[in-house]
Amino acid sequence: MKRNFLKLALLSTALTATSAMAQDVTLNIESWRNDDLVLWQEQIIPAFEAKHPGIKVNFTPSAPAEYNAVLNSKLDAGSAGDLITCRPFDASLALYEAGHLSGLDDMDSMSNFSDVAKSAWQTDDGAVSFCVPMASVIHGFIYNKDAFAEVGVDVPTTEAEFFAALDKFKEDGTYIPMAMGTNDQWEAATMGYNNIGPNYWKGEEGRLALIAGEQKLTDEQWVAPYATLAKWGAYLGDGYEAQTYPDSQNLFTLGRAAIYPAGSWEISGFNTQADFEMGAFKPPVQNAGDTCYISDHTDIGIGMNAATEHPEAAKTFLAWVGSPEFAAIFGNALPGFFPLSKEPVDLADPLAKEIVGWRGECESTIRSTYQILSRGTPNLENETWGASVAAIKGASAPADLGAELQEGLASWYEPQQ
Repeated sequence: MKRNFLKLALLSTALTATSAMAQDVTLNIESWRNDDLVLWQEQIIPAFEAKHPGIKVNFTPSAPAEYNAVLNSKLDAGSAGDLITCRPFDASLALYEAGHLSGLDDMDSMSNFSDVAKSAWQTDDGAVSFCVPMASVIHGFIYNKDAFAEVGVDVPTTEAEFFAALDKFKEDGTYIPMAMGTNDQWEAATMGYNNIGPNYWKGEEGRLALIAGEQKLTDEQWVAPYATLAKWGAYLGDGYEAQTYPDSQNLFTLGRAAIYPAGSWEISGFNTQADFEMGAFKPPVQNAGDTCYISDHTDIGIGMNAATEHPEAAKTFLAWVGSPEFAAIFGNALPGFFPLSKEPVDLADPLAKEIVGWRGECESTIRSTYQILSRGTPNLENETWGASVAAIKGASAPADLGAELQEGLASWYEPQQ
């Protein structure tokens, strides 16, 4: 009996130890989104741990500007977290190619995302996906509803209506028609060229054709947006050439401008700062009835450190990130950062809800310069900044801008030679 009792005691001890080990898995997440720390600590992590009591999660962000360097140092030293928040395109692709991120195509949850959603975290041939898409930002125009009502302006849907609206605000004189400057350059390309451009080059059709070398930057659909931007300068107010990005934000939220060419990431800040009701409209099409295209740009994903000691637990977390529960928490806690899963998310914020609704009306694409085409010198993304500014200022003809960009791209990108 003593022998049997001893065996039972040993077995009980072993089972207790095994149970403790099973509950002792802790996953660490690397990220640059340090401003999201409270969201993770108070909403995301508790929701996950409630469903998965055997797994604990720590969110350990770095400063955004330091993230790439800090992460690479940790990976080289073998001290990086189990889960790695992924920036879009080349930075994360380099991590995968260096063996730091695992392929995730065997996960059922990856089928919850479209090809466009996954494109920021795939190999160039699309054969391997290495991060679960979390959220995108959508481009369009945010407007002051009070200003539109006061001046009697209708929300535009076509380019002709758009410029008619700008003309009406300019004639009235109460409001700057549109708040955007060219001092910082990137806004002209991001909220200008890549905002309106997809309606010209037909979104993914044109973007992928440019990568394949089947279209050129001198083609009409790539030059025409510069001709449209050339009309913007007359509506941006005095001194727009020296106006910074924060200047533009302030002009709009203080109620001095009627329209703001926007990325959806502005929503939270604008909700706090503006004391008027806001609405949004998608990039106007050239003709009524045309198919519309929106820049629904992949912004953030999350992948698994290939060296993690807890791959099963890490994949459990990644599968949950692909779930409707995560999408609802993330989308509502950060209005303007839209979940990328195929299943719609019910958003509470009215402006975010209005903008994400465009997905059901238009075709989604991503910024034309972000995948593959900005790896060489000259960098097409940066060159597009300068070209967009030159178009708005009227410093160069649209055809000349297209020719210059095409020459730069063809100098290093073989499919365009």
